[in-house]
Amino acid sequence: MNKSLIVIGSGFAGLSAASFMAKAGWKVTVLEKHNQPGGRARRLSANGFQFDMGPSWYWMPDIFQRYFEQFGKQVSDYYKLTRLDPSYRVYYENGPIDIPADYQALRHVFEKLEPGSAPKLDKFLHEAAYKYQVGIQKLVFKPGQSLTEFADIDLLKGIFKLDVFNSMKSHVASHFKDSRLQQLMEFPVLFLGALAEKTPALYSLMNYADIKGGTWYPEKGMYSIVEGMYQLALSLGVEFKFDEEVDRLELQGNQIKFVHTKNSSYKADAIVGSADYHHIETKLLPASARSYSETYWDSRVMAPSCLLYYVGINKKVSNMVHHSLFFDSSFEVHGKEIYVTKTWPQNPLFYVSASSITDPSCAPEGHENLFFLIPVAAGLKGDTEEVRNHYFNLVLERMERITGQSIREHIVFKQSFAYSEFVKEYNSFKGNAYGLANTLLQTAVLKPACRSKKVKNLFYAGQLTVPGPGVPPSLISGEVVANEVLKHFS
Repeated sequence: MNKSLIVIGSGFAGLSAASFMAKAGWKVTVLEKHNQPGGRARRLSANGFQFDMGPSWYWMPDIFQRYFEQFGKQVSDYYKLTRLDPSYRVYYENGPIDIPADYQALRHVFEKLEPGSAPKLDKFLHEAAYKYQVGIQKLVFKPGQSLTEFADIDLLKGIFKLDVFNSMKSHVASHFKDSRLQQLMEFPVLFLGALAEKTPALYSLMNYADIKGGTWYPEKGMYSIVEGMYQLALSLGVEFKFDEEVDRLELQGNQIKFVHTKNSSYKADAIVGSADYHHIETKLLPASARSYSETYWDSRVMAPSCLLYYVGINKKVSNMVHHSLFFDSSFEVHGKEIYVTKTWPQNPLFYVSASSITDPSCAPEGHENLFFLIPVAAGLKGDTEEVRNHYFNLVLERMERITGQSIREHIVFKQSFAYSEFVKEYNSFKGNAYGLANTLLQTAVLKPACRSKKVKNLFYAGQLTVPGPGVPPSLISGEVVANEVLKHFS
């Protein structure tokens, strides 16, 4: 008789874990709180507009292709990809700069900003390519259960080339002097994890993913990935139970005997928690079965939370691209407000996505869908309508002034999403959007473990465990935890 698995949550990590376990012959049931799969990557449909509610950048296409290939499929079986050119636009105080998809064109951009920087970019990316290849092949697929996993001769020989003891800030500064170039190379870690001075230079692999791997767009938005993974899971026999929020895990000895939802009860040989790790530990398990104390959790360095705005306008925007980064205020000040003082920002950096520029099907004809994102510190109190309106008005005024076009009087739809919703909708620890910060002391074996230390048949996947935050790491997290379950039951 086949063994059975329950997966809590149907985000990228949960969908991945479910499919790998079904492929291995297990009977898999996914319990999802919401009425659709996707977790933080759900789709919002309103008034003819389509919005990706969470992730909006498609980097590392090789990871997605690798995922589907393991099931005998191709990305193209589920959605069509287009490489964006320019990849994105950055608005600095002294004007915008487009980041072209073509590498030689990008070298010219660097040279124009800082003469002599193009060969430095070559060197920087040559080193980043090594980190990306070794990181993907040797690091991210490790379950982080023991240091012996990293006793790999190639890994040990290349430890200094991986730059784990150097910071991103010093690494970038050693190559580029122009502040705009420094900000360009630091933004992936600032928006997704921690201050550049606290992040290992290993994460320059993100720059390789950005520049060499490219920025892509899946037709009809990021939710197309969710739909593809969902269809794959269904084809493998995975059963989904929507509107089934788990509210208690019942133990018998050191094993989970029953998973209780608000509607029913389920029994399985193993459980993978791909919902918020802290929530599962502290709200669904009895205190005696928790691997980590509240003191431990409170000492974790969190990646940011976000203020998000989904905005529909009844006009087409001019002179804008799909992805826009507004770096017209202080990079240093906003970074410290997120990670050091943990205060509401005075004049934040922000990001705008307009997927309808690339894909008109995301908005009614003659309309545009705009997605605004402001990174803020995790756990900030005071998430009120007044605060949300203040920041929306602040960034909208800047966007209108910088791009030279009117937006406000054309708004026909607006919805916000911030700390309160992250907690309510996703049980997110401290209302975080991205999980744990990518600091050296929160890497690999120093992350919360993907196997419970006290409950024999409980495993974890997602952004609070290995390998870390982001969509590609979440796909990998599901595969890693599936291998751990299979190893345990072999």
